[in-house]
Amino acid sequence: MRKRRLSSIGMVRRSRAMVTSPRLWKPRLVFWAGAFAIGIISAGFAWLADEAQTLFSGVVGGGGWRSYIPLALTPLGFMLCAWLAFRFFPGSQGSGIPQAIAARHLRDDEERGRFLSLRMVWAKITLTIIGLLCGASIGREGPTVQVGASIMMQAARWGGMAQARGLILAGSAAGIAAAFNTPLAGIVFAIEEMGRSYQARTNGVVLSAVILAGLASLALVGTYTYFGVSQAYAAFPGDWPLVIACGIIGGAAGALFSSATLKITRRIRRWRTDFPLSRTLIVAGCAGLVVAVIGVLSSGATFGTGYAEARGAIEGHALPPFFFIAKFLVSLASTISGIPGGLFAPSLSVGAGLGSTLGQIFGADVGLAAILGMAGYFAGVVQAPMTAFVIILEMTGNHDNVIPLMAASMLGYGTARLISPEPLYHSLARLFLADAIRRRRIEQQAS
Repeated sequence: MRKRRLSSIGMVRRSRAMVTSPRLWKPRLVFWAGAFAIGIISAGFAWLADEAQTLFSGVVGGGGWRSYIPLALTPLGFMLCAWLAFRFFPGSQGSGIPQAIAARHLRDDEERGRFLSLRMVWAKITLTIIGLLCGASIGREGPTVQVGASIMMQAARWGGMAQARGLILAGSAAGIAAAFNTPLAGIVFAIEEMGRSYQARTNGVVLSAVILAGLASLALVGTYTYFGVSQAYAAFPGDWPLVIACGIIGGAAGALFSSATLKITRRIRRWRTDFPLSRTLIVAGCAGLVVAVIGVLSSGATFGTGYAEARGAIEGHALPPFFFIAKFLVSLASTISGIPGGLFAPSLSVGAGLGSTLGQIFGADVGLAAILGMAGYFAGVVQAPMTAFVIILEMTGNHDNVIPLMAASMLGYGTARLISPEPLYHSLARLFLADAIRRRRIEQQAS
């Protein structure tokens, strides 16, 4: 009896020691603080991005000579962003999602730090805002993934946490959830796109990060749906030809964008080998000029994220028939330019424009067609159908279209796989990994 009593007293003491142990609680507190920070910074990033677009529209709007300002402002702004990224912040170029994927495959903390660090948080936000101030067709959502992963990796360093791969996954998911106010999409994105080798033991880490980041974001901006609430509904069988067309055509267009991005990016990387800085600036200036010319010809409709145009289409206001082609071209030019900026919002805008055009051809509801076009095209670009339909479902608040959205996303994904088997983000991540391996070999040879 006495032995049992002593044993129970020992267990109580050990449990109290575990509860009060700094070694146990410090990593958790730092992790929770990191997740909250992701939500707060994401909300601030969203506000800054909106203000940047408003300022650009105010400068170039109003007609007359001001509408031609982008012909100078946009190329020069692109060159400034590309120069800053090349000279001071290597690893900040592009979406940010490929960098987070690449960092998950690196084992050395110093190599990860080139892609994920507090320095990169500041750089990614600042350069994306500068890009939006110049009218670039970029979004903040992909950069928010790199920002979230960077914050979580810094939290891991401060808290002495060792699960780097799982924490990068959690930070990325929290970034997507906070950027769009779509917690389910954040989790699905982590499973489907970020972690093709997702492990069940990271469930709690990802869920905790998404919940805490979401709470912080909700505290600042409240509850909202990104594109408002859609009432459109796909009737069976009358609207299903539209569902099929949006899925197949949207997937083919998304695959074309993905394939063109990879081919042009690889050729640019080879071309600028001998004169990296000067040729980087030439590419950025030419890409900025393309964006400016198309933007001026479209009366400014293709500048920026395309959020207003996409939301208008979802609300039933038909977009010009060839808007999606113009937005496709400026998004491609912005992506290959070498400036920081994401693909999510511009891709949704292209998809909404494509759906709007198909809806007019089929004589269907424009709002419904826009949503289906977004699903097909976005799934074709990122080749992640679950993420596509979940994120659009949460952004539009309409659960009556679950099956049509799933069908359009799967058709888009299947069509894209036939045309371009290489997933865009993972292919771009391999380029960053190749740079890291090349740098490591050079350092080893030097030592």
